[in-house]
Amino acid sequence: MCGILALIHANASETSAASELHEALYLLQHRGQDACGIATCASGGKIYQCKGNGLASKVFRDDGARLSDLPGYMGIGHLRYPTAGSSANAEAQPFYVNSPYGVIFAHNGNLINAPELKRFLDYEAHRHINTESDSECMLNIFANELNETGKARVNDKDIFAALSRMYERCVGGWACTAMLAGFGIIGFRDAHGIRPLVLGSRPSKNGPGMDYMMASESVALKQLGYKQKDIRDILPGQAVIIQKGSSPVFTQVQTRKSYAPDIFEYVYFARPDSIIDGISVGQSRENMGYKLAATISNVLTPEELKEINVVIPIPETSNTSAACVAARLKKPFSQGFVKNRYVFRTFIMPGQNAREKGVRRKLNAMEEKFAGKNVLLIDDSIVRGTTSREIVNMAREAGALKVYFGSCAPPITHAHIYGIDLASPSELIAHERKADIIAKHIGADKVIFQDLGDLESACAEAVSSGMTVRANQKFEVGVFSGAYVTPVHAGYFAHLEKVRGEARKMKMMEHAREAVANGLADPAGFNIATNGIMVQDDGDLAPSSSHEPGGSSAVNGNDSKPETQRTREKEDGEETPPPRDRMDISLHNFGDYTQDK
Repeated sequence: MCGILALIHANASETSAASELHEALYLLQHRGQDACGIATCASGGKIYQCKGNGLASKVFRDDGARLSDLPGYMGIGHLRYPTAGSSANAEAQPFYVNSPYGVIFAHNGNLINAPELKRFLDYEAHRHINTESDSECMLNIFANELNETGKARVNDKDIFAALSRMYERCVGGWACTAMLAGFGIIGFRDAHGIRPLVLGSRPSKNGPGMDYMMASESVALKQLGYKQKDIRDILPGQAVIIQKGSSPVFTQVQTRKSYAPDIFEYVYFARPDSIIDGISVGQSRENMGYKLAATISNVLTPEELKEINVVIPIPETSNTSAACVAARLKKPFSQGFVKNRYVFRTFIMPGQNAREKGVRRKLNAMEEKFAGKNVLLIDDSIVRGTTSREIVNMAREAGALKVYFGSCAPPITHAHIYGIDLASPSELIAHERKADIIAKHIGADKVIFQDLGDLESACAEAVSSGMTVRANQKFEVGVFSGAYVTPVHAGYFAHLEKVRGEARKMKMMEHAREAVANGLADPAGFNIATNGIMVQDDGDLAPSSSHEPGGSSAVNGNDSKPETQRTREKEDGEETPPPRDRMDISLHNFGDYTQDK
């Protein structure tokens, strides 16, 4: 899950695109807190960029001081939530390639055939991929197809044709924005509509014509003066090109295969004041609450229902649903947890230890709301169980007698493969576990999950005012059922575990080296810092020996291995660690953020 943006002003003499994109980053900050960036284009086709790890307030400074380095009348923005790969600064977006034509690219989603694409780019397209990001793969596939025109200048038909060929190669779920230097902005979405993207228009504030903006969620547009009536969804398989001084041009670059937005947008990720694919996120959560209440009434005995004294939400995503549960069950509703608004969303935090510490840092239980009471806690979902277990413990420490736990989502039993790195199946608490076992694990008296059919109905019925109900509305629900909307080849999940293992390896190596540098390393940490660790085929980590038996020393990088073996190691990423920092070539780049700049 990431947040993407694109903006083009009607007046090409405008220089404030970065300012509006910066404001929109704050409105979509919930979609990614790992990294962010903005790239703009000024008259003359020069591209300027600032990106790096951290929140928007860090990368651009609290007062937005770095925006003065980003002139231009159009630009794109990105907020990154790390998926299975690295969270290195090198993978902060937007990405850039100077050939052909100067392409800037922002991507939300995940490609499930990235290894195949890398081989094509290496052996056939002869384009170098420098990070572990599938976004860089997709950009280079697009750039390669665009280069096939052989023209000095391209038009919208050339770009649509290149996108069509790119869609034929790429498999997964995505929504993307792009910018061609001096030409205009582009937006497009996968043929299933898994990841969201909207386009809005408004009269220019500085002269005739219309300004246009794209974003992952409508709230970013509405807060910047775009009216809901002038906001539309980019449809599955559709692309839009907006050249400077022109109206949008739409084309179906791939035949729509389904209309199946990711249901987790409505459950957790999107803001409640957003409308995605004609469905009100806030209304869908109200519906989830009413339907969950019906399930709770069926699962709990009459005696258990009667003894519930209060319904308490786990803030903030479940606030709306919990109020509806309380209303339907005719129970008091109370905000029993106080949220620290200056702490990350714990699900987005990278690393289990960080998530565990983050729960208590984020929430505090008010004893008067729990003491001597039987409570029904409502949360949007249960993923690993880490947060849920800590919350149940906090409720009991505050004096709760019994703790029932309701989840607005069904049991999450499978990996997410379209850009939301929930967890490995083995880390999911509901993977091959029944509700009673889950309740015991998190310390609750009972756990009640939403029915999948009810969840789908809750969203499908939440059509926003003025929108048309789509017949037989479908959603991407693979995390609950294992039935994904795109084909998934047999080896993909093993590949995913290996990628996750590489990410864990990098973090563990960094921690070990930091501990050694500070004199705090234990023997195991010292061994890791000295000899490293290996990622096994199943993604698990194992100690690495300092030298392989029979190994020979390398001179000037020549390890005397056959070419085929060196090529294989290059493909597997085993020779060298991925780059941590980046400086895009041939770009007016103000990235590589550091605190003392």
